[in-house]
Amino acid sequence: MIGDMVGNIPKIDKFDIEILSILRTEVRTSVLEISERIGLSATPVSRRIRRPEEQGIITRYAALIDEAKLGYEVSVFVSVKLDKQVDDSLAAFEAAIQDFSEVVDFWLMTGNRDYVLRVATRSLADFESFLVGRLTRVRGVASIESSIP
Repeated sequence: MIGDMVGNIPKIDKFDIEILSILRTEVRTSVLEISERIGLSATPVSRRIRRPEEQGIITRYAALIDEAKLGYEVSVFVSVKLDKQVDDSLAAFEAAIQDFSEVVDFWLMTGNRDYVLRVATRSLADFESFLVGRLTRVRGVASIESSIP
């Protein structure tokens, strides 16, 4: 059960895995419904949810948004290489893209690119406008490569 530790890693069993799997895809599922689905009573299910929350295994709950239904039908992965890979440059770039509503996710990467961004726009023309008018103007951007899934 989560809570028992092997080294610094929590030991989990099949019930914990089932609970985490349900919560990962169906965050609004009630404790009672989870208990019925996995065959445990509500009290142990509630405990098994609370423990990973307290241990930081469950970091937050979120709603997944269907961007296309909101009119954002173009999703593009954008790889960005900065001219310098020092802390100040990385922080400045992250601060700049935080203000861009088109950037829905981003990751600092290892390898030949510094960041990968996921950008959502209403059209390819909107993406081009974002790319040329905003992203390429961020100080420190050396090169950009876009991929449309």
